[in-house]
Amino acid sequence: MADDGNIGRRVGKFSCLVVDDDPAFATMAASVVRDAKGEPVICNNLASAQQAVAGRAFDVVLLDNHLPDGKGYDFFDHLARRNPDAPIVMITGMPDLGEAVSLTRNGLFEYLTKPLSVDALSACLARAKLRLATRDSDAAVTELFGESSAMRDVLHQLRQAAKHPASTVLLTGETGTGKDLAARALHQLSYVDANAPFIAVNCAAVPAEMFEAELFGAERGAYTGAEKKRAGLVGAAAGGTLFLDEIAEVPLPLQAKLLRVLESREYRSLGSTETQTFAGRFVAATNKNLADEVKAGRFREDLLYRLDVFAVELPPLRKRRADIPGLAELLLTQLAKKYSRAKPMFKAEDLNALNAHDFPGNVRELRNVIERALLRTENENKWLALDLNWLQRAAPAAAAQAAPATTSDSLPADRQLTPIDAQEYRLIRDTLRETHGGIRRAATKLGMSPQALLRRLEKWPELRPEKE
Repeated sequence: MADDGNIGRRVGKFSCLVVDDDPAFATMAASVVRDAKGEPVICNNLASAQQAVAGRAFDVVLLDNHLPDGKGYDFFDHLARRNPDAPIVMITGMPDLGEAVSLTRNGLFEYLTKPLSVDALSACLARAKLRLATRDSDAAVTELFGESSAMRDVLHQLRQAAKHPASTVLLTGETGTGKDLAARALHQLSYVDANAPFIAVNCAAVPAEMFEAELFGAERGAYTGAEKKRAGLVGAAAGGTLFLDEIAEVPLPLQAKLLRVLESREYRSLGSTETQTFAGRFVAATNKNLADEVKAGRFREDLLYRLDVFAVELPPLRKRRADIPGLAELLLTQLAKKYSRAKPMFKAEDLNALNAHDFPGNVRELRNVIERALLRTENENKWLALDLNWLQRAAPAAAAQAAPATTSDSLPADRQLTPIDAQEYRLIRDTLRETHGGIRRAATKLGMSPQALLRRLEKWPELRPEKE
């Protein structure tokens, strides 16, 4: 959905309208705004301020009350209508309690009195920037997640987790429910600093033999081909968020390395004796039931406990149908912009059909349905050409694709295996099935050499593929 890399606008550079007829104060205020990474625009009377707001919107407004051509108090309503989301700060040398109360009831951000120090104004701008960050996060998250009770609950949980930036958060839910977007939203809700890094890694896409170097970095010569020092993703995420997507796909032998950094927040680059500390948040996501993965011997129980500190489940789209019309409109707007074309409209029967569909592929499937329809719609057609027949045909295929694969959990009846051996047996058996008997590919996924895998297969010859 949306631009997956950007949820809302992070507050770095911001615009600030300074309306004040005192040249010394206006100059000081402009300097403080610049120090806060803002772009000041100075107006010394109401007439010039009215022209300024007519041509553009401002993120923050500093407004003097007593100006040569009128009062800021009387200009406030017009200013607020032109900049409905901007924190407006009234600054005056002649405070009036009645006006202050009236303005505050109508949405004034702060009411400050002169003389005003640089530190006080800087603190006020910091609070305004925090309001901008919160405002943008709220608007973006509401837009992305919808207004259903299920998603309001998700948003509430994310806000609760955001209060503790050092806590580990586990995001669960079916494929396509937006776990990556939830991770980015949590990051934005947690950090006001626009430079706080968000680093995402797809654990399923990292080769087992490179997993440690990819996460923790490596010194020169730490492994064959390491011709220079390599930075790791954990280090890159310091001060922000490291998002471990598809956490269930981390090979069992490598899960212990991940557990250590989650427990102690300490790690070492491959080939280094120097211990480094991670200051930031770990967020993990999976579409699998990790408790079932533990029972099947594919996931460490202690790692599950370490991850499941604050868990948030993303509901499937079929359980929040109230969001479908709004999401459909949002996606159509974004896709029309992507393809640089006029946005067609939904017919009432099309929205009804979308609302009745179960969407086993969730939001990802909804986006695909709308994108297909948009590409089939002629530019001059004002109605979206949604293929309802295709939607009905696609349902069984999407359901099959979304359903998790299941494998038999049976163990050899003629063997008495210890719990550790049983865990290893299942892991090797399932990995060989996934790689269709490919020894080298299975060994890579298991994080061991082909020779080590072959030695284990000597114990369990029934697992050995017929043709290697």
